[in-house]
Amino acid sequence: MPQDVAYDVVVVGGGPAGSSAARAAALSGLRVALLEQEEAIAQHVRTSGVTWTDHMEAQGVPAELYHPLSGFSFFSPGNEVVIRGSEAKAAVLDVRRTYQFLAQRAAEAGAEIHLKARVHGVLREGVRTAGVVASTLHGDVAFRSKVVIDASGARTVVGRDVGVAGEWERFGVGAEFEATVEAVDEDSWTLMVGQEYSPAGYAWIFPLGRNRARIGVGVGRPESTANPVQRLLELLEKRPRPLDRLGRVSPLEFHYGLVPNEGLRGKLVADGLLMAGDAAGQSNPLVLEGIRYAVAFGELAGSTAARAVKEGRTDSAALQSYEEECSRRVRRKIEAAVKVQRRWLRLDDRGWDEEIEILRGLSQDEFLDFIRADFGLSSMVKVAARHPRLAARQLFGMVKDALYPG
Repeated sequence: MPQDVAYDVVVVGGGPAGSSAARAAALSGLRVALLEQEEAIAQHVRTSGVTWTDHMEAQGVPAELYHPLSGFSFFSPGNEVVIRGSEAKAAVLDVRRTYQFLAQRAAEAGAEIHLKARVHGVLREGVRTAGVVASTLHGDVAFRSKVVIDASGARTVVGRDVGVAGEWERFGVGAEFEATVEAVDEDSWTLMVGQEYSPAGYAWIFPLGRNRARIGVGVGRPESTANPVQRLLELLEKRPRPLDRLGRVSPLEFHYGLVPNEGLRGKLVADGLLMAGDAAGQSNPLVLEGIRYAVAFGELAGSTAARAVKEGRTDSAALQSYEEECSRRVRRKIEAAVKVQRRWLRLDDRGWDEEIEILRGLSQDEFLDFIRADFGLSSMVKVAARHPRLAARQLFGMVKDALYPG
């Protein structure tokens, strides 16, 4: 029989959503357990760490944990577009240090972190999720709780076991090297699109400063069965532009991961359960980034769980405000971005040459409003009205119609 321990809230997953949820719940004075399956927080990096400086500042992430960027370069087989601004508004995170910073904040708030705690069962009291069973360094342990927060990433281990979440049908699979390079533009990220780079996705160069960069390839499923690892190795061997400008590349780390790519799940709560981060589909389909969402909605999940526990009601109705707030903030924006992303997945090389031409002439703020899937209505209308290309007007019109149907 597994050892029994009791908590108010159990959080599954020590990524940014899980750590943020655990901190928020612990700050409310609850007893909180944070379960991480690996031997260390961020032992394996599964994201390229692209994010935005305003969100990191607002969420309290120190500036020394990310490399700021003010420029954005796009390459297709027959085109190249560069957008630059006077202010650094994008960033690439030191992922391992950032995740550990977030976990440390949770611990300082009072959450108990359990490493090498792999969940393999869910405890139920009738229809309510009442905890999880995990293999740990102390053997099997039954972590009983009033609320479970599933922040286990794309696997969604609790939500799937309970039956409120299914397997993801659409997702991006990515492989990258973190490497030292001889020459890299330290102020700009680079995205590469077209069949030469990825049959259903894109390749990237994300600088980290001091001649260090992440170089990777992402492939969309189910549109392509291509192996992103093999495609990455081929690109580094053949060196199509702009990879030919990097000079010598010396890999230091290899990263591999997947990101759900079909929008928010239909249900984010059940009796005794909330889902946050990739488990909930809280990511931006355009560039498959979601750390800002993970922190924000992790905090919301933790505070919602704390309020429910204190009020003595943890059924789905008591937790529903979390789902409603997530939907209010981002559901339509993510759905609009999904439509754009599916348009992109249908493009051939000539289509990509024309598509990235739409970006030419956009200001930094106009571009960021689009690529971040923020989609301000006034911004979209203005850009569509003045852009000379019909394709641009169609693209921005599609986004507007998705955001404001009817």
